[in-house]
Amino acid sequence: MLYVAVRAARRAGDLLARMFDDRDGLSVEEKKDRDFVTEADRKAEATIVHEILKHYPTHGIVAEESGVRNPDAEIVWHIDPLDGTTNFIHGYPHFAVSIAAWKRGKPFLAVVHDPLRNETFEAQNGNGAFLNRRRLRVSPRRKLRDAVFASGLPPYRRDESPLFRKRLDACIREASGFRRGGSAALDLAYVAAGRLDAYWESGLCSWDIAAGVLLVQEAGGMVTGIDGATVDLNKGDVLAANPLLHDQFRTLLASVD
Repeated sequence: MLYVAVRAARRAGDLLARMFDDRDGLSVEEKKDRDFVTEADRKAEATIVHEILKHYPTHGIVAEESGVRNPDAEIVWHIDPLDGTTNFIHGYPHFAVSIAAWKRGKPFLAVVHDPLRNETFEAQNGNGAFLNRRRLRVSPRRKLRDAVFASGLPPYRRDESPLFRKRLDACIREASGFRRGGSAALDLAYVAAGRLDAYWESGLCSWDIAAGVLLVQEAGGMVTGIDGATVDLNKGDVLAANPLLHDQFRTLLASVD
């Protein structure tokens, strides 16, 4: 299954890379306030869904653009064909394909593919996390004051900006640095790779985080909701870090909620 997911992600990534280099005339639609979809999203998703269903026709699919099919299947795939669409539209070279399979409601395999950097993050439950076949480990940092964290606010959740600003201000005051990448899948993959020490965000969709959750866990990190509860894909709140920093960020975020 992992081979199929990696192949699907790379084929979709090749398509995205070609379209990124030739964005003139790219068809762009606004699904809702400042939440966009392009023909690149749709073509990449069709490539991924076709590849998966060709091999596993009875599996469920939860995909950003084409919706849900067979959600009660034992194995359900969560697909974001282009995580970072706004970046893509603006020519900002930071986006990824995210594919995850969850089995009986738990993460089973994950692939996050960055086509421009040719980086493929992958994980399978119990077998570790890898970047281009090199094993990943989360950051070893122990102190909040040394940590670089990432976060963001989905454009369709602007009503939550007061709480987001409070959380962000608290973390900026205590941590070493803040990054806003615009791709939740890559933020989580970067935590797994030790490039970021922590990442938190709320109000995301299942396809944004389903792959990254497993990547971080298999790289030795902790992933929960912002409140410390088990990650709920339907709620979309996530806090990821190494075990020592995770508790410190959770306590800090709770102090301003």
